[in-house]
Amino acid sequence: MKPEISYEDFEKLDLRVAEIIEVEEIAGADKLYKLTLDVGELGERTICAGIKNYYSADDLKGKKIILLANLAPRKLKGIESQGMLLAASTENHEEVVLLVPESDIEVGSRVG
Repeated sequence: MKPEISYEDFEKLDLRVAEIIEVEEIAGADKLYKLTLDVGELGERTICAGIKNYYSADDLKGKKIILLANLAPRKLKGIESQGMLLAASTENHEEVVLLVPESDIEVGSRVG
């Protein structure tokens, strides 16, 4: 288990519902996709996600996910990733499952 955090630390996370509107291959990346997301009032965001071994591009397009929207940007394979999607995985990463809203909800909605 990771170290315990305070409620104030949790409040710093900006979790949002986002919809995947475009999925692109990244040259030279075996595990990464470049995803373009609609995050409602926050606009479009680009993220890189290491889920290529678990989901096809067709499976992802149009899917609503949970996005950590206020993660500091980071360059991956020359692409600025502006957040991180949330997923659960087994210890050995044999199985990876995206965390998704249980029912349809507006993109940009806060999660908390």
